[in-house]
Amino acid sequence: MALWSTFKRRFNNSLGFRVSLWAFVAAATVFSVLPLLRYLRGHTIFDYELWYATGKHVLAGDEIYFFRAGKYDFMYPPPCALFLAGASLLGQGGLILLLVAINSVAWFCSAKLSAILATGQRDKIHPWLYLIPSLLVIVYIWSSYHLGQPNLVLLALMVGAFVALRANREVIAGGLIAVAGAIKAFPVLAIVYLVYRRYWKAAASLVATLLFLLLILPAPFRGFERAWHDLEKWSAGMLKYSEVTVGQRPMRSYTWKNQSLIGVSNRLLRHVDADVASAPHTQVYVNLADLTFRAVNAIIIGVGLALGIVFIAAMPQRAKRTAESDAIEFAMLLLLMLMLTPLSFGYFYSWLMLPFSVITQRILVGKGSAVLWCSSPALALLALGLAFPRGSQLYGNTFFATLLLFIGLSVELFSFKRQRGQSQALEHLWTQGEQR
Repeated sequence: MALWSTFKRRFNNSLGFRVSLWAFVAAATVFSVLPLLRYLRGHTIFDYELWYATGKHVLAGDEIYFFRAGKYDFMYPPPCALFLAGASLLGQGGLILLLVAINSVAWFCSAKLSAILATGQRDKIHPWLYLIPSLLVIVYIWSSYHLGQPNLVLLALMVGAFVALRANREVIAGGLIAVAGAIKAFPVLAIVYLVYRRYWKAAASLVATLLFLLLILPAPFRGFERAWHDLEKWSAGMLKYSEVTVGQRPMRSYTWKNQSLIGVSNRLLRHVDADVASAPHTQVYVNLADLTFRAVNAIIIGVGLALGIVFIAAMPQRAKRTAESDAIEFAMLLLLMLMLTPLSFGYFYSWLMLPFSVITQRILVGKGSAVLWCSSPALALLALGLAFPRGSQLYGNTFFATLLLFIGLSVELFSFKRQRGQSQALEHLWTQGEQR
């Protein structure tokens, strides 16, 4: 017991932070080296190859969005292609090295800023707040490195925006969200939250920065007419939803890889192939009902509205907000965005780092009894994805795990509101008693 007490005391201080830092450095180094080794050995380098080709198209003044096998090769907003143009000047190996380095910085910033949000302070952060959340999403972090996806960067930008909102730096917050939206469109969903919370400066900054990135920034390189053409072509191709596809993802929209509300609902409630592939294959069906597309959409809208109403109902009034309640609120917002975005693949769920940071902090301070009941089965569902990656995701294990985390955190926020209201009522009674 004495040795254990000594270890805990040392780990909670300098030892814990050194262990956390070295674990991060080791993992980030391994994750960064493996894509480079694949490239050097001539193996498939997944999306890194697409990023390099897209950057070269931009530099050559070529079309960005063109059809191949019935879909766009590059499906991201035009500013993302512009960012890749500069990286492609380094060559394919240099582009990979740059992107894995950016991912590593984004991972570090995400872990640090998530811990700051969870605790409400910049110092005296428990080392478990760095280790546990990253360990719980390590598979999704690895996917970002392995495939060359930018979702860790998006997480760092979103969490940075939340820290800026806490510091009343709304212009910076809106700008960060706009940059995330210019890389992948779905972070722009956060504007609904900004408007509801009356972050008017942040909302205006988001819109202004996004317009700059979409139209003004590309003009010197592509020309204004070409920039407008790029935006029009991307919008026409990606902003569509039908019985067979979401955007330009006919092979993935309703398959087991899409863990969004739209993806899970369509394959569980409609008779659609849940494992579509371009090559001949055995069709897989997991639907529990055979509803029409219109009926499924009505259910999706109803569930989406219900989740939004729960989120709004759980939010404390502006005057009653604290750093503690804001951390839960921001975590719930990320969970909501993961569920409601039309396409939500595995690597998206590195965003669970912030919710897990909030949950870890509440357990450490003895306030997480309610959220623990929901997070435990959520972790079990996520673990199923390790043991049975295809089978569990066919039935939406990642979506339902995210939903459980959302429910647990909403209970926590409702509890916070109730306790806050009771304490303010007691303070009011005490003040009245003193005045008498």
